[in-house]
Amino acid sequence: MDVDPDSNPVIISSIDELERAVGEEVGPGAWFTVEQRRIDGFADATNDHQWIHVDRERAAAGPYRGTIAHGFLTLSLVPYLANQIRRFDNIARGVNYGLNKVRFPAPVPAGSRIRARLTVTECERIGADAAQVVTRVVVEVEGSDKPACVCETVSRYYFA
Repeated sequence: MDVDPDSNPVIISSIDELERAVGEEVGPGAWFTVEQRRIDGFADATNDHQWIHVDRERAAAGPYRGTIAHGFLTLSLVPYLANQIRRFDNIARGVNYGLNKVRFPAPVPAGSRIRARLTVTECERIGADAAQVVTRVVVEVEGSDKPACVCETVSRYYFA
């Protein structure tokens, strides 16, 4: 893993801090290598063994000249990538509430590195100590002009 031990994630400790974060981009985070081993494991876990992901020989002759990560693998890494650049303190629990939009503009070739940038776009209080937050996440691929994934996550945070 390419985790930066010296990274200093933004720490959010209250709903007020979340509200102040609306519109502010944080990141990028540290680079993370998406290895073929991880792609194969995701294929096994999801029973999605499409050749473009797991057949190195066939994929070498394909449109990307090699295997690529599943789009949903890239999406599944969003919480990990986000946690490298933004963390929560003084929180009782956080809940993944859903996604508003997800797009995969560019592939993630096996062995390439990705990282994320985050922007809180909405923060709505849903109780005295809770908020629903929409975060725009852009997952970059090193060397690519287009992002690998752009999504809006919807989360609920319950502060202690």
